[in-house]
Amino acid sequence: MARNRIKPQGGFELTAWYFMRISGLALVFLAVGHLFIMHIANNVENINYAFVAGRWANPRTGWIWRLWDMSMIALAMFHGFNGLRQILDEHVHGAKARVAMHTTLWAVMTTLLVLGTYAIWMFQVDKAYVEQFKAMNPGAGSHASVK
Repeated sequence: MARNRIKPQGGFELTAWYFMRISGLALVFLAVGHLFIMHIANNVENINYAFVAGRWANPRTGWIWRLWDMSMIALAMFHGFNGLRQILDEHVHGAKARVAMHTTLWAVMTTLLVLGTYAIWMFQVDKAYVEQFKAMNPGAGSHASVK
């Protein structure tokens, strides 16, 4: 069965169509970079709270890592929920049901995005925990310098 799906002619759907392509490409680069940094450049056994705390607390580069992580979360949320919206639009036909579905989708996405943003930007290092962890696990997390 041939599909006659073409690019939308204009408006919000055209913007969403372009966004899916651009965000998907950006997510590929962000995810591959994340995998390289977390699983190739660093040993997985060393990735723990102290590693992330040290990375995010670094005064010179902490904002870059937070921006990287925030970009991944935001793009993944918008990309995923927009894709879910497009799929559900094909199956939900009633106007009231669509309004309810869109309201629920965007409310859930906004809530999760706010929680993720809060966790990343308001993160404070628990220095006592990091020191306790280092004392209990000599050699683990020693590469993470928490200021």
